[in-house]
Amino acid sequence: MTEQRRKLVSEVPGPRSRRMQVIRDRHLPPGLGNTLPVFVDRSDGGIVVDVDGNQFIDLASGIAVTSVGARAPEVVERVRDQLDRFTHTCFLVTEYESYVEVAAWLNEHTPGDHAKTTALFSTGAEAVENAVKIARAATGRPGVVVFEHAFHGRSMMALAMTAKDVPYKAGFGPFADQVYRAPLAYPLRWPTGAENATAEALSALEVLLGNVGPETIAAVVIEPIQGEGGFVVPSPGFLAGVQEISRRHEIVFVVDEIQTGIARTGRLFASEYDALEPDLVVTAKALGGGLPLAAVTGRAEIMAAPRPGSIGGTYAGNPLACAAALGVFEAVVKRDLVGAAQRIEASIRDVLGPVVDAARHAVELRGRGAMMAVEFAVPGSLEPAAEVAARVSARCHQQGVLTLLCGTYGNVVRLLPPLVIDDGLLREGLGVLTQAIEEYA
Repeated sequence: MTEQRRKLVSEVPGPRSRRMQVIRDRHLPPGLGNTLPVFVDRSDGGIVVDVDGNQFIDLASGIAVTSVGARAPEVVERVRDQLDRFTHTCFLVTEYESYVEVAAWLNEHTPGDHAKTTALFSTGAEAVENAVKIARAATGRPGVVVFEHAFHGRSMMALAMTAKDVPYKAGFGPFADQVYRAPLAYPLRWPTGAENATAEALSALEVLLGNVGPETIAAVVIEPIQGEGGFVVPSPGFLAGVQEISRRHEIVFVVDEIQTGIARTGRLFASEYDALEPDLVVTAKALGGGLPLAAVTGRAEIMAAPRPGSIGGTYAGNPLACAAALGVFEAVVKRDLVGAAQRIEASIRDVLGPVVDAARHAVELRGRGAMMAVEFAVPGSLEPAAEVAARVSARCHQQGVLTLLCGTYGNVVRLLPPLVIDDGLLREGLGVLTQAIEEYA
């Protein structure tokens, strides 16, 4: 196992990474951005090691993908065994047991006691688009309702559902029509105050549905905690209210658990915090333990609506990725990663809570489990301070701690540590972040 400690042996990025970056820039288009231009040699636990030998504390997890660690033995062992047997057959041609086992686990563990079935895909965006297809097939309706600050992927239908224009949507239109956007009950930024957010946002959703005709809407799609939108936890009662409105109008209620699912938030699924029973649940990211895998799990009668052959894909549910997912499920139970996420939240609140309260530019520490964030704004206002968030994050990078930015306004530093990170290592990384906040915010 890689030594679990932060270590800087060169400037960041180091000389080898800089040489590789020159080659990268020659062969790759600029549209492929990157957060930190270092090239990774290996990763394990809570540490990422670059080609220059620098060891970074990982508070990013590949954007919530390596929740069980980047080299979890449960995942590695199962994938290695699968490699010795076959890498691919296409499940739509000849089948294999691991696909069915992954589906069975998701059917059992996603929220709700109703009968469910699961279809596997390769990416989160692909799964989101298939959830829309399934909802349309089940209802015979075309429309989709999404929410402010939402992120659902970068493919064309998913981009229509995503809120943020730059960098995701600008220049790529036109997008699919009959996608409608409703207000999200964002407590910090609700115009009349957080105490009014739930009632007024639900009222606005009802008005939107009345304007477009609820009988035209196939699906309402929402993240239980917004990811790219800023780690926004909707105000209490909002998600349950959205579910109730969807049920009343016989609209398929779809919960996007791509970033929140598989123990990330201190529950197996973030929907559990609000006692939701979605009609369809979309998962990806942590599901494959670092290999491309996504899923749509839902009510059996809704999932049965598409005709045979109309969903799936050549790589969907690849056997290596299915083997990895079974390793993820094993690790979640064996290592109590739901409990680990809760302990991570406690440490983050313990270390950062007082710092955020004292910092002039820091306006809120929020999130759940190992999905936490700090939002920055101009003192005395809620005007986003994206430049402050960028300086804080860049300072962490220079000191050997990987952090990410997010938010519609680019003013949020988000924390997504692997659920297997040592508490001492986590607190050391938070100490670096604390110093950066005190210096720049």
